[in-house]
Amino acid sequence: MSVIIREVTTKKELKKFVKFNIDLYKGNPYHVPGLIEEEMMTLDPKRNPAFEVCDSISFLAYRNDQVVGRITGIINRGSNETWGQKRARFGFVDFIDDQEVVDALFKAVEDWAKQKGMEELQGPMGFTDMDHEGMLIDGFDQVGTIATIYNFPYYPQHMERMGYVKDQDWHEFKIFVPREGIPEKHQRIGEIVKKKYGLKIMKFKNAKEIMPYAHKVFNTLNEAYAPLYGFSKLTQKQIDYYINMYIPMLRYDLVTVIVREEDDEVVGFGISLPNLSHAMKKANGHLFPFGWIHLLKALKTKPKVVDLYLMGVLPEYQSKGVNALLFNDLIPIYNKLGVEYAESNPELESNNAVQAQWDYFKREHHKTRRAFIKKIG
Repeated sequence: MSVIIREVTTKKELKKFVKFNIDLYKGNPYHVPGLIEEEMMTLDPKRNPAFEVCDSISFLAYRNDQVVGRITGIINRGSNETWGQKRARFGFVDFIDDQEVVDALFKAVEDWAKQKGMEELQGPMGFTDMDHEGMLIDGFDQVGTIATIYNFPYYPQHMERMGYVKDQDWHEFKIFVPREGIPEKHQRIGEIVKKKYGLKIMKFKNAKEIMPYAHKVFNTLNEAYAPLYGFSKLTQKQIDYYINMYIPMLRYDLVTVIVREEDDEVVGFGISLPNLSHAMKKANGHLFPFGWIHLLKALKTKPKVVDLYLMGVLPEYQSKGVNALLFNDLIPIYNKLGVEYAESNPELESNNAVQAQWDYFKREHHKTRRAFIKKIG
């Protein structure tokens, strides 16, 4: 039977779209399923404020009335304006190992993008940098994280077969926590930076304490990430959306914010979380009735692994030692909790400054992921 491509237009179809990823990877020891409700919210124009600056379309591929693939097309108008490009993105992409299925899915998105006047298609990427991006090309035997995509090795093979080429790579590291404590050079640099620029470390015990700094953190993120691949600044509505989504799941002892004492502005931040991969696998996409128990337990326990979920430093303070100040605070906490290593999550291979911060630590480059690109018009 030939492949049939259908646009996703109903909530029932959207749920099929989201669940396909979980069904496709059932039993895979490395795949970490997301939460069905959260992904449906991300893809819902009525609930995700990213749709105010993005156009989007989603497709399902069927064969014999069975879902065999999915893909979303996205045009981030803000990003295109920022970078002077006419690019569409593909994301939320999964498929069985079948050339006809893959070709039909990508043709649907390429045709849509061309009709919208786009000249290139890149991905996998999401609506914003807060969504999953980058197709795994190395590290297929490593357990994923909640912030990343896992995919079968045949995915990038199909991309290359269709004429897609490398646009950008991200590297991921295991950074082992030094048992001897803060590296001496780190400690010295941190103290110098703290005094020179009049900085102080902020710690929080609850949501009430952190909320006055939440918008400031995202404003710093907007400035810090502005030069990075494909980034477009988050709007205030998007910032509110992410604050409401993520503040409740923070582990406050693993949040470090650095402010300038003279005006209380955030110049840097580090947000890490206990690694939730195994808890998410147990939840299998469902928060209820019991998924929340696994997640709550993982958030409250002493973790062996932490995820470096978000980090950022204002451009004028980058390469001046502010990162040392962040880790001077976090390393003793990690050691107290018994953390063995941290997952860096994706870092652009071209971002030498970010990767240089691991020079003082034992580390292992264990995953690489790629954004592909193809001219379509």
